[in-house]
This record gives sequence, C-alpha cells and structure tokens, in this order.
Amino acid sequence: MELKSKNVIHGVERAPNRSLFYAMGYTTEELNRPLVGVVSAHSEIVPGHSHLDKIADAVKAGVRMAGGTPVLVPAIGVCDGIAMGHVGMKYSLASRELIADSVETMAVAHGFDALVLIPNCDKIVPGMVMAAARLNIPSIVVSGGPMLAGLADGERASLSKLFEAVGARKAGMIDDAQLEELEKGACPGCGSCSGMYTANSMNCLCEALGIALPGNGTIPAVHSGRTQLAKLAGMQIMELLKQGIKPRDIITEKAISNALACDMALGCSTNSVLHLLAIAHEAGVELSLEKINEVSGRTPNLCHLAPAGPTYIQDLNVAGGIPAVFSELAKGGHIDTSLLTCTGKTVAENIKGAKNTNHSVIRPLEDPYSKTGGIAVMWGNIAKDGCVVKRSAVADEMLCHTGPARVFDSEDEAIDAIYNGKIVKGDVVVIRYEGPKGGPGMREMLNPTSALAGMKLDKDVALITDGRFSGASRGASIGHVSPEAASGGAIALINEGDMIEINIPESKINALVSDEEFTKRREQLVIKEPNIKTGWLSRYARLVSSANTGAVLE
Repeated sequence: MELKSKNVIHGVERAPNRSLFYAMGYTTEELNRPLVGVVSAHSEIVPGHSHLDKIADAVKAGVRMAGGTPVLVPAIGVCDGIAMGHVGMKYSLASRELIADSVETMAVAHGFDALVLIPNCDKIVPGMVMAAARLNIPSIVVSGGPMLAGLADGERASLSKLFEAVGARKAGMIDDAQLEELEKGACPGCGSCSGMYTANSMNCLCEALGIALPGNGTIPAVHSGRTQLAKLAGMQIMELLKQGIKPRDIITEKAISNALACDMALGCSTNSVLHLLAIAHEAGVELSLEKINEVSGRTPNLCHLAPAGPTYIQDLNVAGGIPAVFSELAKGGHIDTSLLTCTGKTVAENIKGAKNTNHSVIRPLEDPYSKTGGIAVMWGNIAKDGCVVKRSAVADEMLCHTGPARVFDSEDEAIDAIYNGKIVKGDVVVIRYEGPKGGPGMREMLNPTSALAGMKLDKDVALITDGRFSGASRGASIGHVSPEAASGGAIALINEGDMIEINIPESKINALVSDEEFTKRREQLVIKEPNIKTGWLSRYARLVSSANTGAVLE
C-alpha cells in the first residue's frame, strides 16, 4: 500500500517539510517509517476523557513496537452531563461534525498513513468513526472504557440515578443529605458513565461494526486490560496498514446490520440511531429508519443494563462482553459472522470460544427480555418521517398510551412545569423547537425525563420531542420526531389538550386531530426561529439535515 506520508516528507522537494519535523525532535529513522495519527480527545473537562493521555501513550508504544511512527494530535469533546440542561447542550450533537471535520483536516494536511482514534464519550466516538469512513485510510478505534458503577446508600448507582434524584428532591421525596450522598458517590472515577448510555452504546457498537478490537466497549477504564488493549490497537494498526485494510472494507451494509442487531440486543441509547445513520452516510451505505425497525422487529432484546435494569457495563464485561452477545445472536442467525473486522479476522473467528457466563446480564437467545429489539421506530400524523423510542426502558403499561398534550416550545419551559408540579398522570408532554435546526443542535432531554422518573411519573407520563434523549433516560421518551417543528413538521401544529395516541408495539403515534383541522392550523402557523443567530451554531442550523437522516450536514 502506497504511503500518503511520502507526499509530505519524501524527496528533495520536501526538505523544508522534513526540517519542521526535525524541529520537533523526530529522527530520520522515524520519518522513514509510516506516520500514524493518534487522535486523542484527552481533556480535563470530561470524566471519560481525563485519562486518555495514558491510553494515547499506550497506543503510541504499540505503534512503535510494530514499526510505525506515532503522531499525537488532539480532538475536542463535550461532556454531555456537564452540558445538560442549559445552552451548552446545543453544542453537543453539532460538535460531532466538528470532530469529523477536524480529524479529516489533521489527517490530510499532514499526510497520515493510518489512524488510531481515541474517543470515549457521546459524540466523540461517532465523530471519529465518521472521519475514518470519510478518509478511508487504515483506522482503528480504541476507547477509554467505561466508568465503574458508583455507590450510594449501600446500593450501586450511576449518573442517571443522580439526575432522577433531582426530581425526587424537587418533589420532597428525599432530603438534601440524601441528594449529596448520591452526588458524591454516583461517579467514582474516570471513564464513560457506567450505564448503557450513548458513549458505552457507541463503544460497544464500534466492536459490532468491526472497527474496534474485542473488549473495546466493556473493559473498564481503570483495568489494566484497557491499557493492554490500547497497546494492541497500536500494534494492530500497522497490520491493517500492511494488509491495506481500510474502514470501508469493514463498515459495509452487512456490518451496519450486525451493529443494528447488537444495538437491539443490548438496548442501546436512541442516539445510536442518529449516529449509525451518519456513519452509514459517510461510508456510502444506504440506511433508513425502516431498515432499523425491520432489524428491531426480528432481533431479541437480551440485556437490560442501566437505566433499563440493575446491571452495568462492568457486569457485561464479566459476562463475556460483546463477543458473548454476538455468540448468542449468531445462534439465531441474527448476525453475519463471515465479515472482515479490524483484527484481520472474521466475526466468527473473533467470537470463537466466547461464552455467556451470566444469564442474568445477557439473557440466552431462548429466553430474551422481549422478542423484539431495544429500540423502536414509530410513524404517524405527527411524525411522518418517523420518531424513535428506547423500548427496552419503557414500562409495559406505557407501551400503549393515550393522553392529553401538554405543549412547550422549549425544554426549559417543560422543566419548569414539571418541577412545579404542573404535569399529572396521563399527560403527554410535547417539547418542540428543539430539533437539529430549531434548537439549534437537538438538545438531549435528560433533565425532564429524569425529573419525571424521580417523581415516580415515568410509568404514567409520556414525553415527545423533536429533540433527543440521553441513553440515561427511561420511560416513554419518544424523540427525533421528524419533520421537526422548525421545518414545519406537524409537531408544530399540536395544541394544548389534543389527545395523543402512542402504540409502540404497532409503531404508531398520532394526534387524534383530523387532517382538515391540521390544514387550518397550518394556514395560521408561524414557525419559531432558532434562538441562536450568531456563531457557528447559526451556520449549523442552516446546513443540518433532519434527524431521520442522521442530522448530518448537507
């Protein structure tokens, strides 16, 4: 395989270029080896990234052991938990595009021959994978690993329980001392937050896609195995370069189907839908919500990890991790085991000998939580292009629900109403103008869903939005409503008190309003403009596509 770095540092004409490398301390011997970009999202503002400097050092050691020259470059990353509930969350999803663009920029401008991508949290993982698919040079992902579960009041806990505790405190169900104990105990150290939230969802799905080594999604951040995995990734990238194996050789239509099957079995965050659509787009693979629902309809849900259940990613790791999940799925023919992965081997070779060692963490294929997947897509007169719900985190009694709409034009208005006791059993909270264009940035709605859960209303109240939900959300939390309100979607036409009918098993969601009435309302509709009109978010709002196509930039 011809090295791209030759265009940067080889030949008489590139003497000035080489001089600049020498200025940084590189030797002639290093410049005669392949240049491997080591893209690290290390920072001191994201718990999942605070230790990535150590992971990057391990990757660099692996690259050197295998005969390459590692070159460390940075990537940005937003901590969704810290950005939650205020204007900062508008930047989170949008940052995915910045990350993909910046990785492309650094790789092409400096002639990297291959990439080792070191993300860990929500948008950083898909942003880097999107860049890999776009660039199509040998690439491998190695994440920073999950955080261990916390401890409060003698029970294991995670960040989602803390968000719910805020609702419980507002309702007077717990006191300040109990809230403080959970606040200080929920997140015990570095790593991506410990439940099956978006970060861990995407790190597991990188394994399922074949772009990361086995263990990437589940080995805890603090375990020595995580450092060993990073060294192995550094060594393996040199093998991928030698064999000429590129991301688009791995991220194929069948690999996306495998990832979707894994997604459904695990009960991943609904954000995984947005990100798989975007990754498929960059890889030139056709993917639609209809395809996602079709895979969900035939794939059993095998795991109820927090917030859907009492188990955590560390438990999934001990139970056998993604290889064990794949082994279960393979029994029923739910995945294609012949596909090439970044190990240089097939899926079948990777999972040979994998065992499900804990059936309470990974249900056997014969005894699933449900015969259908953890995510469901619905359509109807208020979501003609679809909407998404994490079905595995919905109580049985809320799978079908009809109730009056309580309509809010922003997340902030809805939170105020919830905290002040204005939402009652049976209501359907509608939050609009929070989509990709309307937000702008499609904020996550963890605060309102957690408040409802903390107030013990998650089994009685549904929430619908053209924004999105954190993987830490539970309950009938229905997001990604498309078209969004800012694009004239019918969610903008819902009035206070309209009856909303939700039927998750039948993939239906409708306002019980006639077409004639909606036509009258549309004639009087004045679309609310985004409340950010400056900076790059205003540019994002003009260019971003709908959620049903992955909220990619057009």
